[in-house]
Amino acid sequence: MKSHAKAVVIGGGVVGCSVLYHLAKSGWTDIMLIERSELTSGSSWHAAGGFHTLNGDPNVAKLQAYTVQLYKEIEEISGQSCSLHLTGGVMMADTPERMDFLRLAHAKGRYLGMDTELITPSEAKAMFPLMDETNFVGAMWDPVEGHLDPSGTTHAYAKAARKLGAEIVLRNRVVELTQEVDGTWNVVTERGTVKAEHVVNCGGLWAREIGRMVGVELPVLAMEHMYLLTEPMPEVEEFNKSTGREMIGVLDFKGEIYTRQERNGILLGTYEKACKPWSPVSTPWDFGHELLQPDIDRIAPSLEIGFKHFPGIEKAGIKQIINGPFTFALDGNPLVGPVQGLTNFWCACAVMAGFSQGGGVGLALSNWMVHGDPGFDVWGMDVARFGEWATLRYTNAKVRENYSRRFSIRFPNEELPAARPAQTTPLYDTMLANNAVMGDSWGLETPLWFAPRGSEPKDVVSFHRSNDFRPIGEEVRATRARVGVTEIANFAKYEVSGPGAEDFLNRLMTNRMPKTGRIVLTPMLNEFGRLIGDFTIAKAGPRGGEERFMIWGSSAAQKYHMRWFEKHLPKDGSIRIHRFDQTLVGLSIAGPKSRDLLQKLVDVDISTKAFRFMDFREMAVGGAPCMVNRITYTGDLGYEIWMAPAYQRLVYKAIKEAGEEFGLVDFGMRALLSMRLEKNFPTWFRELRPIYGPFEGSMDRFIKLEKNDFIGREAAAKEQAEGPKLRRVSFIVDAADADVMGDEPIWAKVGGKDYGTVEKPHGYGAPRFDAGGKEVRGSNAAEGASAVRGIVDGNWRVVGWVTSGGYAHYVEKSMAQGYVPAALAENESAGLFEIEILGHRRPARINVEPPFDPSGEKMRT
Repeated sequence: MKSHAKAVVIGGGVVGCSVLYHLAKSGWTDIMLIERSELTSGSSWHAAGGFHTLNGDPNVAKLQAYTVQLYKEIEEISGQSCSLHLTGGVMMADTPERMDFLRLAHAKGRYLGMDTELITPSEAKAMFPLMDETNFVGAMWDPVEGHLDPSGTTHAYAKAARKLGAEIVLRNRVVELTQEVDGTWNVVTERGTVKAEHVVNCGGLWAREIGRMVGVELPVLAMEHMYLLTEPMPEVEEFNKSTGREMIGVLDFKGEIYTRQERNGILLGTYEKACKPWSPVSTPWDFGHELLQPDIDRIAPSLEIGFKHFPGIEKAGIKQIINGPFTFALDGNPLVGPVQGLTNFWCACAVMAGFSQGGGVGLALSNWMVHGDPGFDVWGMDVARFGEWATLRYTNAKVRENYSRRFSIRFPNEELPAARPAQTTPLYDTMLANNAVMGDSWGLETPLWFAPRGSEPKDVVSFHRSNDFRPIGEEVRATRARVGVTEIANFAKYEVSGPGAEDFLNRLMTNRMPKTGRIVLTPMLNEFGRLIGDFTIAKAGPRGGEERFMIWGSSAAQKYHMRWFEKHLPKDGSIRIHRFDQTLVGLSIAGPKSRDLLQKLVDVDISTKAFRFMDFREMAVGGAPCMVNRITYTGDLGYEIWMAPAYQRLVYKAIKEAGEEFGLVDFGMRALLSMRLEKNFPTWFRELRPIYGPFEGSMDRFIKLEKNDFIGREAAAKEQAEGPKLRRVSFIVDAADADVMGDEPIWAKVGGKDYGTVEKPHGYGAPRFDAGGKEVRGSNAAEGASAVRGIVDGNWRVVGWVTSGGYAHYVEKSMAQGYVPAALAENESAGLFEIEILGHRRPARINVEPPFDPSGEKMRT
């Protein structure tokens, strides 16, 4: 074993071997993988080996598609077979609600280039005759599903990496990690120490323990997972013989089960409600190629439904029950990327779907390490998406909830209860007393909407307009007509101070920094000119003669942004960044009477001339020391008021008492988001993401190319000079009883013109056959299937996608934002666009000017 390496990968499962392969492929050959036992000694060896491309996050789905494509490549390089079985698969819906979910998934697939198809239960039965189709109302076919050999695939990655120059060291546990002053890591193993520039935690079941070596408690937990293998079944053998095909994979939402063919029998796995964590506090180092004791009673409810839905399986004998641990993060997606607060310490763990996601994880992480950027929008997998509130016990509760709901529908207005409340503001009990329906905003309880007195404050979950529709409308209309108050503690808050703070921020941000007492709005770009932040920045008065700025941004991106800030801090310590989190909370008042209300609470002049739009001032509000911004996300006259938590109850009480004469109402985050739609305001991680440039995001007025050389300036200047390929636009939609939720395809009547925005189908697909072996649709995509099947309909083409939307209650319009080709972005013609909502294409029209106060007069008054 060598004593020095550019990068050390810890863990020899499928993910670790994928990371090693991709680093070697990117040109890093001075790299090594260290495994405590043998390759696949954790979860990989006993995995069911299934793979698919569908994912709730379209950006994760892209990386899953890449993973499936990759298998032929590593087979060719390594000479090791992955035993790939590309059978295709179906998701079965037993209720109209689950069928709506499949319509959503199918629609997302259109702009991803996926070749899915909505089919009948009878068509599904033709491909999997063991089912009783009368239990279902519909299904979705996906040709890019199948299964493989977990051990063979892992070794294929490993052999390919070795051929490219990587080293693999087995039977050598890492026992300690320390870091030198120069940033070099000491990877201390049972057989000696390796000096490394980078360390990658691919520890799988032991990822938590590897993290603890560097003082990090990763939000990951192993769960027991069971699947059973049947004895050989004559029905399976007969199907194979008569059709020349394997049976397809089937996912049954109601039964919480998945099935596929395994040799001449069937594999059936469950995600049961009565789930069980494994080693919830620490993972024993001596655990290896062993299984856990099966507990058939725990999965009996799922099996009962499964045998009803698939009676052909009930008659089969059970050959073996596999029970093994798999690791999960809180939301079921991986933890990938650099850990904030550490230098060159990377994660690629909690990849429970390793054979669907392992290739994409390896690609993204190697890009990140070698080129400084993952090359994809990987927010759904970024290790920075969770905060300090994701403690061991919180993680235990949330992972159990996620596991038990793995095949459950998540409705757009559904708030999950496990581990709540975690964080609360001083107004939490007051909001509950006001009949607030609370939501989880990055671990913080936040009012979503206020139920009428006498009614239960509870969401009726639905894909359609629900019981919150009317109350939210009342909150919006009252705020627009008079004045409303809402809690905004869920914003991110930072202070940047020190000599040269302004120069530091000017280097990071695209807009000029404000003068003292003023505010600017500004995006932040990475080196490639992609949007990685969107902030409100105020210049506060100096403290101790040093410059001081207050910054507000997206709460969910706090660790993501701190990681970026810390990366660019001067090495001399002259600039300090403080993240307030919940040590600074806030309230916002908005509406035409908001100035009159606030004037009653302060002892200074806040008239239009004295306290202008985009002014910042430190002042006492209701007797409490506060910071006040003359700006709100409603796009109306209004103010953001920030204070220490100790003063929040005092300020809120003062606002409520002073507001009585003005008809003050409480409003929640859903009303706030409704009002921002009326102003065409974007949101971070929906409209503004690292896959878009600033001009694509229609942030033109905040990009000052003529100022200093900020990060990403050259790429932004190139984008402006060449013209953006896409543009963010706002639509008014002729919706029925359901509004857009995000990720819906946007159709345009453009004839045969190709605007080049729709991605072509990924990889190769399996054709679909009936029970007699006859192909019923298309041909194998690897053999030349249509590149645009499913995204073309006569003169209509899918040209873009929705990022967010909903109902704009004051203007009484269903609205959506999304991205379309720049050539179409200002075409307000009727009849040009349609947006697909729950399987129905609804007429939509671009609305260039915001429907509420297009001139911006109200917020400037």
